Amino acid sequence: MEQTPMTPRGEEMLRTELKRLKTVERPRIVAAIAEARSHGDLSENAEYDAAKEEQGLCEARIKDIEYKLSSANIIDVSKLKTPNGGQLKVVFGATVTVLDVDSDKEITYKIVGEDEADIEHNYMSYKTPIAKALLGKVEEDEVEIHIPKGTVTYEILKVEYI
Repeated sequence: MEQTPMTPRGEEMLRTELKRLKTVERPRIVAAIAEARSHGDLSENAEYDAAKEEQGLCEARIKDIEYKLSSANIIDVSKLKTPNGGQLKVVFGATVTVLDVDSDKEITYKIVGEDEADIEHNYMSYKTPIAKALLGKVEEDEVEIHIPKGTVTYEILKVEYI
């Protein structure tokens, strides 16, 4: 079984979503199906079809979350020790501040699992080209990254395990 890396925050987010799906969404959908059934002929009942489709999507998401949690590899970087040299490497869960060499703009990313990625809040999936290029690097490294828009060069300013 392939492990699913996630931070403690990611695990909590999935557990919260799973609880909501099981205790709020599932009963709501069952009630919607029952209501649609009460309208009679199911062969031409769009509400019934929509509710059944929603039920399928909900159940699929529940199974997906349960699988991810059962195969979770929870990585808490705040418990990692600083190496003897004192220089931290970019690893899964690390918070990395980089300087875009071309625009002279600083950006801070936290490298996280796929389900907790939220680029608007600078939570970046470890599977993105930028995160892949940063992993294993240390402060002051310069990294040239090929992204869909072209090539970007980042200088790593700070790595934190928080």
